[in-house]
Amino acid sequence: MNKSVPADERPRSHRESERGYLQALGQRVRVARARRGMSRKILSQQSGVSERYLAQLESGAGNVSIVLLHQIAQSMSIPIADLVSDAPERPVDYTLTLQILERLNPEQLGEARRLLLDRFGVGAQAARRRIALIGLRGAGKSSLGQDLAERLGVPFVELDREIERASGMELREVFDLAGQAGFRRWERRCLEDVVARYEAAVIATGGSLVTEPATFDLLLSSCRTIWLQAAPAEHMKRVMEQGDFRPMADNREAMDDLKAILAGRGALYAKADDTLDTSGRTFEESLEALVALTAAG
Repeated sequence: MNKSVPADERPRSHRESERGYLQALGQRVRVARARRGMSRKILSQQSGVSERYLAQLESGAGNVSIVLLHQIAQSMSIPIADLVSDAPERPVDYTLTLQILERLNPEQLGEARRLLLDRFGVGAQAARRRIALIGLRGAGKSSLGQDLAERLGVPFVELDREIERASGMELREVFDLAGQAGFRRWERRCLEDVVARYEAAVIATGGSLVTEPATFDLLLSSCRTIWLQAAPAEHMKRVMEQGDFRPMADNREAMDDLKAILAGRGALYAKADDTLDTSGRTFEESLEALVALTAAG
């Protein structure tokens, strides 16, 4: 059974980081309350959280539970995310723009994003000279991407290998030493470097890149993206054909997990400029279809 490490046994840097976060959280609560003209007493009455506890929270001395913080946020009519975020405060225009976007339906949101890209993004022609392949592991991003790059006469770039070169570590080590957040920072940094270095290229991305909004936005705005789609069984089969039996070795529910991942990321992958379903196709058939798709664009 896992037990949490007592606060006084954690590294000093961790304790200092936690104190800094709690102080920033208290400051955000205090500022939000002041902006709404609410006294601590009124906030206490409306949230059900004691004045004493609110005072501790605002001073940075209270380690509030997510349930109590939710009550506080609701009482001030603000998203709880505004309180827990450790990002710098957003400009007023950013907040007002979000209010506009929240009123739009999915189709209108897509149109709004295209308008913003046309006005403030990179040029459409420049972006389409870089082709980025997205999709789950086993989709063929590396194998098809390499052959596509040869056909087009442009460099082939695997983002995972760029991360390994830049960090001096294997991906597993990056995750072990830097955690998920550290890996995402390397991924973003390396994508920025690839975009800056290559005006034209074929880029194979990691399957989970689409889950990091800022990085995915950079990819969508700087490349022509193609989702290499396949049925879950095809994904699993291809991974195992590559000699990797780990998906089935330690998890009897691997296929259900794979389907859940695909379902969870499907809406993100669907944001790609084009989709190529490789299910039931040989490698050669998929490559020819991919070449034809890029030529048609």
